[in-house]
Amino acid sequence: MTWTSCVQAAEIDSCRKKGIWPESESFKDNGIGPIPTRWKGKCVDGIEFNATSSCNRKLIGARNFVKGVENDYHHQSARDQNGHGTHTASTAAGTEVNGANVFGFAKGKARGIASKARIAMYKACGSSSCAESDILAAIESAIKDGVDILSLSLGYDDAPFYENPVAIATFAAVKRNIFVASSAGNLGPYPFSVHNTAPWVTTVGAGSLDRDFPVEINLSNNKTFVGSSLYPGRISGKSYSLVYIENCSIMTIDRSKVERKIVVCNTSKIEALRNGILIQKAGGFGLIQLNLPTEGEGIRAMAYTLPSATLGYKEGIELLSYIKSNANPRAGFVRRKDTVIGKKVRAPIVASFSSRGPNVVVPEVLKPDLIAPGLNILAAWPGDISPTRLKMDPRRVKFNINSGTSMACPHIAGVAALVRAVHPDWSPAAIKSALMTTSTAFDNAQLPIIKHEDMELATPISIGAGHVNPESAIDPGLIYDTDTSDYINLLCSLNYTEKQMKLFTNESNPCSGFTGSPLDLNYPSLSVMFRPDSYVHVVKKTLTHVAVSKPEVYKVKIVNLNSEKVSLSIEPRKLIFNESLQKQSYVVKFESHYAFNSSRKIAEQMAFGSILWESEKHNVRSPFAVMWVQQNFNNSRLYK
Repeated sequence: MTWTSCVQAAEIDSCRKKGIWPESESFKDNGIGPIPTRWKGKCVDGIEFNATSSCNRKLIGARNFVKGVENDYHHQSARDQNGHGTHTASTAAGTEVNGANVFGFAKGKARGIASKARIAMYKACGSSSCAESDILAAIESAIKDGVDILSLSLGYDDAPFYENPVAIATFAAVKRNIFVASSAGNLGPYPFSVHNTAPWVTTVGAGSLDRDFPVEINLSNNKTFVGSSLYPGRISGKSYSLVYIENCSIMTIDRSKVERKIVVCNTSKIEALRNGILIQKAGGFGLIQLNLPTEGEGIRAMAYTLPSATLGYKEGIELLSYIKSNANPRAGFVRRKDTVIGKKVRAPIVASFSSRGPNVVVPEVLKPDLIAPGLNILAAWPGDISPTRLKMDPRRVKFNINSGTSMACPHIAGVAALVRAVHPDWSPAAIKSALMTTSTAFDNAQLPIIKHEDMELATPISIGAGHVNPESAIDPGLIYDTDTSDYINLLCSLNYTEKQMKLFTNESNPCSGFTGSPLDLNYPSLSVMFRPDSYVHVVKKTLTHVAVSKPEVYKVKIVNLNSEKVSLSIEPRKLIFNESLQKQSYVVKFESHYAFNSSRKIAEQMAFGSILWESEKHNVRSPFAVMWVQQNFNNSRLYK
């Protein structure tokens, strides 16, 4: 088990993981009509949670399922004891709140993506982990209660779907026409790290926003670096001595070493906040937290308690060189503006922590599906939890800034709610297709999206189809639709036994006579593997016309295939749609001109591109990934 969670819906939104803070302004029911009569859920009393006063026309359900992991006093209700559930729920469907900010940063109007949607909270995790039984019980309850969208920011280590309780439970949800958004995980930038790889869920990676909280670090040699910080206090600009502590910890933060100095550390971000408090208590003036090599230039905004800044990896290396080469290194902080927004900040960029493909469970299904904002996201926060989550931090806020694919996931849940509100008859697969094929692979400078860890071009194994584009998703033109029978066929293609298939379907012998492959799934993206004995793959795809405009003529292009390792051909090259819901198919032929090389990393033995269907009004883009592997695909670190 790895990280965290929340569950949402279109007309009825449900949020899961670590509870909710019902007193937040983000969950007020101003302007929201009566609860739909089809809603079967309820609010349940618990410790410090009065259902009558806590729930309303906005927060229409709240239940606690934390039994299998923790049984202490604070977890016996749906109340949030961590901040995660409140933050993600308000991101997906929070009510509009004026003047939202954290210590004056990111000040403005806070509003969930689907701000008119209802929220139901299913608290399924404790302070540090989640029990399978609790997760299954929570999802089962959400299904029975009648939610429309599940936002699920949790995941399990890679395992076949029949051993993955989240995959099993979400399959049951999708069978009942519930859209499921899931976090890709925070194990990036390593390849093969993506979780929640089931094709029936929408797997969401994290990107950045065009917003920053800059702090200048001015060195005595007139060199200036720009970091980021949410420290709210006054910064004098005065110069102080610098001291670098290689392994900042409670054992190494010595008053004699840090008093009236700016301390430079390069530990984890969780430790950085605690270290800042310890440095302050030891008489230190400030902290410069350096990004680790895997974090690169992606800077998480941190609510430090003393003058501080987090610095990107490359500038951090320069700073350390300055400290080592000077007998008396000195620096000072200057903040010229609290918050910078707009094109001065390049975005989106893939967050370095965002988990990456390929998909080790079913490599023929490209994951993640897409990315959404997940770095430095402002959202509601519990009133009795510090912004750092540290008990030694006495500060309290109504909103907080958090980072993770847990923050990206509810963005997609909210957008899915908006799409379903316009197209209530669309299947979860249709909504996913609309989100994916209309997403963008370009940033706000109209340049291809890059990655924070190395500032190089992002590929579909990090961004999937690209960054979500909500307005375009409402009218995608064409969709790749799929139903549960197609997912059953995919499971059969994985050679699951009848006993294993019983976890997904009650049909007897559902795989009898089946001869298909995972490539037969009508997915909005493509992933092809070449083994030493396979040189050609032929994939058939079917598109459904959902545009208001008709007739429409679409012509195909192969985009950004910059590789001599593989060639593609598509037939037909033109598709004509004369009426709504008309279906047309095309065939893609992949031909390999390359052989697996055991001396090279798998990441170097991949090719990428997109298939683009264009009409006068619509662009329908499907990314593809091609990989060369040994005869037996083995998920034991193919990238080494």
